[in-house]
Amino acid sequence: MFGLTPYNRKNSEILRKGDAMDLRSFVSDFFNDPFFTGFMSAAHPIKADIRETDKEYIIDAEMPGVKKEDIKLELRDGTLTLAVESTQKTNEERENYIRKERRMSSFSRSFYVDNVKNEDVAAKYDNGILTITLPKQEGAKENSHRIDIQ
Repeated sequence: MFGLTPYNRKNSEILRKGDAMDLRSFVSDFFNDPFFTGFMSAAHPIKADIRETDKEYIIDAEMPGVKKEDIKLELRDGTLTLAVESTQKTNEERENYIRKERRMSSFSRSFYVDNVKNEDVAAKYDNGILTITLPKQEGAKENSHRIDIQ
């Protein structure tokens, strides 16, 4: 029903949540600022699930809020690179504005793919999910052997 009010003995004053001297609120607000949450989540901006069937590999990459035209997909020398570059700008026609912001972001993720028919690779972007289908080359031999550990 009632919340506890922190008491600062040093200054003999009561600190209420939201006061400038409330350190916990300051730190919490500081790290919950969109600038920092965006920065911290940028370490892994594209989450992907990779599946394999007998005939193909399927990559589902989560890209919420990204426009289709901002996505670049390239397959070169056995490396599939998924890149996004976007610019968001707010055009407010107000005089005496105090703050005007714009944002540019770019990120990429690469996957090594082997034994894929490059000409038959297909991609579809729907509802924030990019699905990439990589058909396997027929007759590709799995070249592997067991290595004994000594």
